[in-house]
Amino acid sequence: MVRQDLAREECTVAAAAAAPVWSVDPRNGKRREQVAVEATAEEVDSAVRTAHAARAALADRTVRAAFLRRAADLLDEAGDRVIEAADAETALGPGRLTGELSRTTYQLRAFADSVAEGAFLDVLIDHADPALAPPRPDLRRYKIPLGAVAVYAASNFPLAFSVPGGDTASALAAGCPVVVKAHPDHPATSELCAALLRRAAADTGVPEGVLNLVHGFQAGIDLVRHPLITAAGFTGSVRGGRALHDAAAARPRPIPFHGELGSLNPVVITEAAAGERAEQIGAGLAGAMTLGVGQFCVKPGLVLAPEGEVGDRLLKSLTAAVSDTEAGVLLDQRMRDAFLDGVRTRAGLPDVHAPVTPGAGGEHTVSAGFLAVPAARLATEGPHDLLLEECFGPVTVLARYADEAEITAVLARLPGNLTATLQLGDDECAGTDADGRGARLLADVTPLAGRVVVNGWPTGVAVAPAQHHGGPYPATTSTSTSVGGTAVERWLRPVAYQDTPPALLPPELREDNPLGLPRRVDGRPEGA
Repeated sequence: MVRQDLAREECTVAAAAAAPVWSVDPRNGKRREQVAVEATAEEVDSAVRTAHAARAALADRTVRAAFLRRAADLLDEAGDRVIEAADAETALGPGRLTGELSRTTYQLRAFADSVAEGAFLDVLIDHADPALAPPRPDLRRYKIPLGAVAVYAASNFPLAFSVPGGDTASALAAGCPVVVKAHPDHPATSELCAALLRRAAADTGVPEGVLNLVHGFQAGIDLVRHPLITAAGFTGSVRGGRALHDAAAARPRPIPFHGELGSLNPVVITEAAAGERAEQIGAGLAGAMTLGVGQFCVKPGLVLAPEGEVGDRLLKSLTAAVSDTEAGVLLDQRMRDAFLDGVRTRAGLPDVHAPVTPGAGGEHTVSAGFLAVPAARLATEGPHDLLLEECFGPVTVLARYADEAEITAVLARLPGNLTATLQLGDDECAGTDADGRGARLLADVTPLAGRVVVNGWPTGVAVAPAQHHGGPYPATTSTSTSVGGTAVERWLRPVAYQDTPPALLPPELREDNPLGLPRRVDGRPEGA
């Protein structure tokens, strides 16, 4: 969920000796300890081959459900150590990380439940029907795991989107062994979590090789190119994600690359909404854009707000709330430098001003702020297009619009996003507004995002069966979700068996349904 820029990682590939991997405290920039060395090409090859060889151990759904539950239990038992390690490397704070750990173990158990139920196998059986024209053969379809999967850990979620996170959990749930490329911002946390997952495997009779960890920029490239890797999941920057996506597509046998790359997460505040609750919206926006020091992938990065008196009230509320926000530490110095440079460049554009100036809060911290600009500046191509690109950190852009035509013009220029948010008035929500603005705006933002939020804020991605965390490019490189039960679908492919003798069919497709799976037979739920 984050902006990992592979192209900017420090990378020195030396033939004589592997480069050390250091754990660094972002609060002071000092090295804490060396936790590993960057993996050589031979070590990446060994990790992938070990994972590939462990595929059969995950074939039994009962075993892999037990493995996932044991992993969740061990993470909970080691919670204090895990949170201490993650906080030392990310400065995200024990409170935030305690919640993230709970989310991570909940996610593992949710996938275990999904594995036990088996509905994700999507079993379909159509019996032969010679009376049809043309006649239909006996067809039986379900989904099978792809094989060994590469997972690229995220920077700002050292647990929920990293070694034990959603990509890993969903791949293991699908029956796919995993090789994780650790993020350089939290290598010690990655090693600790990997050890716990490997112990969970051993405790449940699964080879530890179902989960392997590698470090280093070049290791990440070698991983996506390895012929035994069948798919990849990535959370990070557009630049880094595109480099890996292109490498995955350029292979002799291309593989699916499920990348989350970048998102502006636009918000539209109607005049009616601002008139009804300007102060509440201003405070809520401030909380959403500064949460986690603005390092959430669903942070609102562009806000369309009305001109006039109600817009001024909202601006006043936002100014007060952001001004009260304490300076915070970003995940690493490179991100801090990029944030300061990005803010400085954006603030220098014509007609852009900063009611609260974002910038350096101290030697290792940054202060929150926001930029304001007339929406008309964003309605046509020009230098202000920079304001339509994500700036990772505690800053947002408030674009003041004169009428709905300016809203439409700005929205038409936006790329794909993870989320889009509408703040609507009561009549607009009820559909009783005279001009149907609420419904019209909902139709306008739906093509832009994978999740549409009404009268709330996009920060906080609930782990639930109906969740969708994805969106049109560059938000993601596929139509899949990385959060929720359907995330498992990324690591599966369908296979249909035609007129196959019963004795040769997989148990999932046999007539007597020995595994008790939910299935659709001849177009109806079995047993209905």
